[in-house]
Amino acid sequence: MKRYEPLSVEAKWQGKWTAGRSFHVEADPSKPKYYVLEMFPYPSGRIHMGHVRVYTIGDVVARFKRMHGFNVLHPMGWDAFGLPAENAAIKNKLHPAKWTYSNIDNMRSQLQKMGYSLDWERELATCDASYYRWEQLFFVKFFEKGLVYRKNSPQNWCPDCHTVLANEQVEDGKCWRCDSEVEQKDLEQWFLRITAYTEELLKDLDTLAGGWPERVLTMQRNWIGKSVGCEIDFPLEDGSGNVRVFTTRQDTLWGATFMSIAAEHPLAAKLIAGKPQEADAKAFIEKIRNMDRIKRQADDLEKEGVFTGSYCVNPVTGAKMPIYLANFVLMGYGTGAVMAVPAHDQRDFEFAKKYGLPLKVVINPKGQNFDAAALTEAYTDPGVLFDSGPFTGQDSSDAKVAIADWLEAENKGTRAVNYRLRDWNISRQRYWGAPIPMVYCAECGVVPVPEKDLPVKLPLDIQVREDGRSPLPDTPEFVNTTCPKCGGPARRETDTMDTFMESSWYFLRYACPQEDTAPFDAEAVKYWSPVDQYVGGIEHAILHLLYSRFYVKALRDLGYVTHAEPFANLLTQGMVIKDGAKMSKSKGNVVDPDDMVAKYGADTVRVFMLFAAPPEKDLEWSDTGIEGAARFLNRLWRLVTEELEGIVMPSGPCLPVDQSRLSPLARELRRREHAMVAKVAKDIEGQFQFNTAIAATMEMINFLYANVEELKKEDPEAVSSAVNSLLVVLSPMAPHVCEELWEAIGHARLLADEPWPAYDPEALATDTVTVVVQVCGKLRGKIEVAADADEESVKAQALAEENVARHIEGKTVRKVICVPGKLVNIVAN
Repeated sequence: MKRYEPLSVEAKWQGKWTAGRSFHVEADPSKPKYYVLEMFPYPSGRIHMGHVRVYTIGDVVARFKRMHGFNVLHPMGWDAFGLPAENAAIKNKLHPAKWTYSNIDNMRSQLQKMGYSLDWERELATCDASYYRWEQLFFVKFFEKGLVYRKNSPQNWCPDCHTVLANEQVEDGKCWRCDSEVEQKDLEQWFLRITAYTEELLKDLDTLAGGWPERVLTMQRNWIGKSVGCEIDFPLEDGSGNVRVFTTRQDTLWGATFMSIAAEHPLAAKLIAGKPQEADAKAFIEKIRNMDRIKRQADDLEKEGVFTGSYCVNPVTGAKMPIYLANFVLMGYGTGAVMAVPAHDQRDFEFAKKYGLPLKVVINPKGQNFDAAALTEAYTDPGVLFDSGPFTGQDSSDAKVAIADWLEAENKGTRAVNYRLRDWNISRQRYWGAPIPMVYCAECGVVPVPEKDLPVKLPLDIQVREDGRSPLPDTPEFVNTTCPKCGGPARRETDTMDTFMESSWYFLRYACPQEDTAPFDAEAVKYWSPVDQYVGGIEHAILHLLYSRFYVKALRDLGYVTHAEPFANLLTQGMVIKDGAKMSKSKGNVVDPDDMVAKYGADTVRVFMLFAAPPEKDLEWSDTGIEGAARFLNRLWRLVTEELEGIVMPSGPCLPVDQSRLSPLARELRRREHAMVAKVAKDIEGQFQFNTAIAATMEMINFLYANVEELKKEDPEAVSSAVNSLLVVLSPMAPHVCEELWEAIGHARLLADEPWPAYDPEALATDTVTVVVQVCGKLRGKIEVAADADEESVKAQALAEENVARHIEGKTVRKVICVPGKLVNIVAN
């Protein structure tokens, strides 16, 4: 045969797969299903090595499951709305629609050249009205159910992107997209009531244990942030009301010496009114309102505050407590007020030291008493209560329960549960997004668009503005409409939906993307759901994954789906890095996948990506590594087309044979063949150890090369079986070259349609085993013995081993200990 030419081989088989609709599937209740999905890409115009890695991982799983008899759904689509597309279009002076669809065409072509087993007939783009019409319907249904509401409140505002951001989209005080400093701005916005599912979102994480990385589960638990404690009222000194606090440390109540409240607290204006500190307090409030909320919660934040001029009273000690505005207290958590116990909370300790506020010790380690004046940091560990009224002397953990009971009995407080999670702001003040299907009527108020009038289409005949501000409010033909209730004049909502709305349900639409009378075909969604294996980046652990979980639960309660969790199993792959940093244009360390495919072929790129590192680890790009992958595939090609030329290659992998008729070398080849099949299956199935799976095929190739001439003479049928097995098990990783060689050795059926070989456990048995020989516990040699040798013969062989004999010469052998098949220890002196 001709030499290996990857590009022509790959084009040939990609054409055959497409023409034969090899990877198209339909729901088939008679077959077990398996749904493999990678997080769909934003159509930037170019795939990068991160894309190649994640889609190659998913493709190996999809092909492997297909070979195991599963009806495999492996779809692809485009996360096509959002800021990046709009900003890029503005920069290139194009309409976002033209920019996006052109990029989709280019990226589709690039992905197809990688040979992924995708069902392209299910392709979708979230910017198509045929997609977002159903998202608008969900919005209306959520509104009717009370899961959507509108409110005015301080929001995270990105001045460069000209839009609000959800809390989850603010990273270290900066916009997750453009790195601009985030400001706080009062706006009326649409929210999804994700907090209605807080407890279920938290509880159901337990059902994902074992299928999801523990790191992701922990991140979601921390973001939901459940705290169990008490709400306690601290009366204002002037008798005009109370300051209510939430605390998980009611055991420290007797040590509260001042009160800290958020700058946004509704009592703030009342507390500072007419006080000498009013001007300073107003300036502080204005300053803190513009601070990022995430930064305000950071441990290393410098604690700042202003005295309000007002006091409250500790309800259990009667002590007068000054009330401070503090930068580290937020309205978004608890009640926006914190009883400050500086001896037992580090933030309070730092604040108290800065402003000269008193410390009172109420918990000591057992057998020790702290001097408050001598403390250099807060004592936050458990201990024994001190100076705490009737609870003095109790263990702090026991006292928490007892004090909660006492507070409720005395009507001084109640048990309470608090969560960090806040409702999801989905309003965006940009053009390139799904219109929010609501109208404003002077007579009827806020009215949802009726289902029969959906979709509310985003007008594509207007141009985006260079400053990024949305043109929708200035487009009368879009804004002006009639009220669905009264028929009078009304105006449309001009905010568009957060792009995470699209990615929170796309995996359901893949089950029936051509359905045009409903969002889903109920039976198709029931058959395919949930996703059996989801693959994507750890950076989506909170945003996308949490929102998707909420969406599925909400759709379940509306009767659209019957399952509660979207993704049964999750794999979070590491980054692709070069020169010690993540590949990026700004760092100048990008390797273009197209260049690599043109130079080496898609199979080589795939093999390198799988072999260079386990999928959960970062992958360091290596020029020598990809060259090594190319040599490996070329070596495979030469083995089959040159070294084994002339051998008839009948039947298939793992042929049943009479073991007794095999020569020792053929028997060893058969053992290695079956071991390879077993190992590759084990390494892929649930473990994703593609690097060791590939290594197993390399070992087989090396063995065949080393013994090719002898094997050709002794047992060509054993060689045939081994080569068949080799091509089958390597094909999920390098599908094109394996298809070509499969055809070359005489097979008419596609390798993609071959079942996985069934290995024979008996074939894995070895004729000999290696036994370690020690003298007085020190390694002195290794011997090969028959696998079924008895103890006495193993001992005799060990004593006769040359190096061992030398070490016991002239000594008396006291004892010979034999661990069958593993170890012989000779005790001599």
